[in-house]
Amino acid sequence: MSCPGLHEERAISHKDYKVELHDLQVEFVKLQRHFIAHGDRILVLFEGRDSAGKDGSIKRIVAHLSPRETRVVALGKPSDRDTRAWYFERYVAHLPVAEELVLFNRSWYNRAGVERVMGFCTKAQYKEFMQSVPRFEQMLVDSGIRLLKYYLDIGKDEQKLRLAERRQDPLKQWKSSPIDAVATKHWNDYSEARDAMLLGSHNAVAPWQIVRTDSKRHARLNLMRDILSRLNYAGRSKKLVAPDRNIVFEFTPDCVSTHRLAP
Repeated sequence: MSCPGLHEERAISHKDYKVELHDLQVEFVKLQRHFIAHGDRILVLFEGRDSAGKDGSIKRIVAHLSPRETRVVALGKPSDRDTRAWYFERYVAHLPVAEELVLFNRSWYNRAGVERVMGFCTKAQYKEFMQSVPRFEQMLVDSGIRLLKYYLDIGKDEQKLRLAERRQDPLKQWKSSPIDAVATKHWNDYSEARDAMLLGSHNAVAPWQIVRTDSKRHARLNLMRDILSRLNYAGRSKKLVAPDRNIVFEFTPDCVSTHRLAP
C-alpha cells in the first residue's frame, strides 16, 4: 500500500478547530481515567525537523490532563557523564511507570537525526544505535509499555516560514537555537537521515506513523485522533477519533522510493 501524496489541505476555521480540539481533549481525559484505572504504561515519541509542530501538538494533548500521571520529557544536551554511559541510559530513567502517560519531545532518535547530521556522534556510534534500537524497543514493548512513534514531516518552504516567525516573535525566543540557523542549510542531509532512520527502525513491534504538518491545525487534530484510535479506553467515540489518512499514515518503504515524504 503506497503512502498518500502531498497536497494542500482544505482550510479549517478557527471556530471549527476549537470545537474539534475540545472534543478530542475530552477523549484524552477519558483515556487518562482508563489507563490510571488499569495501570497502563503509555509512551509516545515525537520526532521531526525543527518547527515541525512537536511543541504545539504536545501542548494541546496534555492541556487538560492530570500532571501527576502525565509527563513531557524534553532532554537537553547530554552531560559529560551521559556521553560516557550506555546511550539509552538517560532515557530509561524517564520511561512511564504504571498509570502514566509519557510524551518524549525528541527521544533516543536524536542519534539518528541531529547527532548524525551535525557530527555529534561517530559513524560507529550511529551504526551501533541503528542496530540496537529495534532490540531496545522490543524490550520496552515486551515489558508492557504501549509504544507509539510519530515523525512530523514538514515541507522546506513551510519550515523556512516558521523559523523566520520564531526569530521575530518575542514569545518564541526560547525555541531558537544555533541548530535552527543551519536547519535549512542541511535540509538534504536531514532528509537522508530521516529516510535511513525510518527504514532502519520501522517494524511491526514499533511502527512509525507519519504526520504531514504543513497545516498546523489539521496536523494537531489528526495526530490526536490517531493516538486515541490506537489505544483502548472506555467510552471511546470511534467516529470522533478516526484520523484522515492523507495526513497521518503508517510509514512503508515506498514512502521513500516514491518521494511521498517532504523532499
